Formats: sequence, C-alpha cells, structure tokens
Amino acid sequence: MANLKEVRNRIVSITSTQQITKAMKMVSAAKLKRATDAIVQMRPYAEKLREILSNLSATAEGGLSPFMEQRSPKNILVIVVASNRGLAGAFNMNVIKATSTLINTKYSKQKENGKVTLITVGKKGYDFFSRRDYQILGENTDLFANLDFEHVSELADKVMHDFAEGKYDRVELVYNQFKNAAVQVLTTEQLLPLQALDNEHVETDGVSVDYILEPSQDRIIRDLIPKSIKIQLYKAVLDSHASEHGARMTAMDKATDNAGELLKSLKISYNRARQAAITTELTEIVSGAAALSEG
Repeated sequence: MANLKEVRNRIVSITSTQQITKAMKMVSAAKLKRATDAIVQMRPYAEKLREILSNLSATAEGGLSPFMEQRSPKNILVIVVASNRGLAGAFNMNVIKATSTLINTKYSKQKENGKVTLITVGKKGYDFFSRRDYQILGENTDLFANLDFEHVSELADKVMHDFAEGKYDRVELVYNQFKNAAVQVLTTEQLLPLQALDNEHVETDGVSVDYILEPSQDRIIRDLIPKSIKIQLYKAVLDSHASEHGARMTAMDKATDNAGELLKSLKISYNRARQAAITTELTEIVSGAAALSEG
C-alpha cells in the first residue's frame, strides 16, 4: 500500500504541473499575438527606411556621418538580447552560446586584452555573463516592461554616443529573429559602423532617376542614419520579444504533452499495483477460510 500511496502522490503532483504548463502556454499564446503584430508592423517601415537611405547615399560623398566611419576593431561592444524569464526551451541558451562563440572566435584577441564589453538586455543574459570574466555595462531588465521606441532609443543614443566618441570601434548585435511560433532564427549582425549600402542607381525603363531634395541630400542622410540605427535596434528587441513568447509557448505545449504521457504510464502502474494488492488480500482471505474449515 505504501507503493500505491507514492504513485498516487506522483499522479497528483504531475497533474498540478500539467495545469500550470497549460496555463503558461495560453498566456504565452496571448502575448505572442501582440508581440507578433508589433514586429510585423515594424518590418516594412524598417525595410523602407533602409531603402530610402540606400537611394540617397548612392550619389552622396563619403564621410557624411561618424557612424559610417570604418576603424580597426580594437574595442568591441556586444549587445546581447535575451529575456527576463526562463521556461522557454533553448531560447536564452542559444543567444548565450552564439555570443560566446562570436567573442571567442572573431574577437578572441580583444577578449584577452580586456577590450570586449557587453550590454545585456534581459536578466538571463546578465546572470550568465556576470558570473564569467566579462565587462558588463548594464542588464536593462526593465526594457521589456516598457517596450517602446522611446526606451529603446535611450539605449541606442548611449551606444551611438560612445561609438562617435571612439570608445568602441565596432558594435555587434546578437538576438533571435522571429520567423514563426516554432522557429526562431539566431542572428548576429553588425550595428555600428553601418555596413556599406547598395550604391546602384535607381532606374526606371533604363533612365536614371534624379530627385530634388529639400533641405539637402546631406542633411537628410545625416538625419536618417541615427534613426535607422535606432530602428534596427528596436526591431531586434521586438524580434527577440516575439521569439521569446513563441519559444515559451512551444516549450509549454511540449511539457503539457509529456506530462500527459507520464500520467498515462503512472495510471497504468497504479492500476497494476492496486490489482496486485487486491489479489494478495483475496488470496489471504481464501487461505485463511480454508485453514479454518480444515481445522
């Protein structure tokens, strides 16, 4: 009977856990819808902004912005976008591994010289790298609680200021790009300096298109470049936010299914143990009655 009690307690415990994972799946599904809407609306704007910047810079002279200055990568800044919470499968660990691989392969010399600095967005990334030999500027755990362009712009302004002042020569961005609820694409891209844009002229029916720009082409480019950098960082955070909820929803769905399979197995074991106990009791009763009748 002690064995029956243990199995019964496990069934109760797993049933309770299954209810929790099912509830977390439903919460993540609701949050995923809002996060997906945000990133789907942002992507066309970001792509169009980059297209406009590419068209304008096609005929512009170099040296228009300090954010396009190519320097020898001596001081590196890596922005790691993870999450504040776990229970999302391999979501956080994939970002952490990608960041470690990037630093240990591409910037191994800078790491040995202590020239690699991290900015972590999310508590999970901060907890991991703070226990290792890394320089961390901040954890930014409150960014997801107030996820809007204004708060992300504050972080982008700080990064752009440090780059323009020469504190960092290159800024890398590591995050999960949202594809769908079950698939997140691990992405590593260079945020600063800006990559060389497409310098091909925009043509229509073989005729080069020339626009009249006000106030001036240089002025517009100088205004668009900082905005483009902020939008790029904001899009990465939105991508990661949507990917987090998609990964958590998928993980909780699998956990719920696994709990159901485990419950089936435990119920079979419980019924077998219960049947064995009943059979033993019946055998003892029959044997006792036979012994009394013989006596």
